[in-house]
Amino acid sequence: MEMEYLHTKGRIFDIQRYSIHDGKGIRTIVFLKGCVLRCKWCCNPESQEYQIQTMIVQGKPKIIGRDVTVEEVMETVVKDEPYYRRSGGGLTLSGGESLCQAEFARDLLHAAKARGMNTAMESMAGLPYEKIEMLLPYLDNYLMDIKHIDPEKHKRFTGRSNELMLENARKVAESGQTRLDIRVPVIPTFNDKPEEIRAIAQFADKLPGVKKIHLLPYHRLGQDKYTGLGRDYEMDGILPPDNAYMEMLRQVVQQNSSLYCQIGG
Repeated sequence: MEMEYLHTKGRIFDIQRYSIHDGKGIRTIVFLKGCVLRCKWCCNPESQEYQIQTMIVQGKPKIIGRDVTVEEVMETVVKDEPYYRRSGGGLTLSGGESLCQAEFARDLLHAAKARGMNTAMESMAGLPYEKIEMLLPYLDNYLMDIKHIDPEKHKRFTGRSNELMLENARKVAESGQTRLDIRVPVIPTFNDKPEEIRAIAQFADKLPGVKKIHLLPYHRLGQDKYTGLGRDYEMDGILPPDNAYMEMLRQVVQQNSSLYCQIGG
């Protein structure tokens, strides 16, 4: 049936309009439920479980997660089409991990491309490549997290090793089907040493077509959500890196790769 993709169902927990991050121009970000990682610093812990949850927000219970069709999401996304056209913006998928709902993610991107919008996805590529391959024809910009090169340390802080993610990064780059940007959340005690950032930069520099790497400073904006979900925040007491330290890491990247390095998204 024509435009059947509009009827695909998925589970989201937020839609954020007028964003100037996570892709070029003015964007609408759709946050999908579900993730395969359990990063200790995650600022959207309500995204990790696919199940619909109740979270205490400012003393009141709030239902987190709702089931929608692609068409229902697009009703919100298209409201800002004039801004996308003027700025080169469009739709960004985030989460959670969008690949956990690959068919829904693919059809959201398809719907956006059908209307001439720029498309982007934040993802750490931690599922089989077949899931990624489904999305690539509709994806203009893959914003891929690479958190660490060492598989053991990666597993200790995120719950999973990173071999599949690094392999998928190579495959996406080699496909040439989308612009691939690498993003590194800079997390004290995990990956903020110069040699750790250098290793990621050198890996990213070998990916065909990759020209840009973003260093994203750790923040604690999601800390209250853990309390609201009845969970402990394992990074309590860890302070964000200051601007001077982030600039030093940016220079490490510039000195050890040909990539353009930007602080922030």
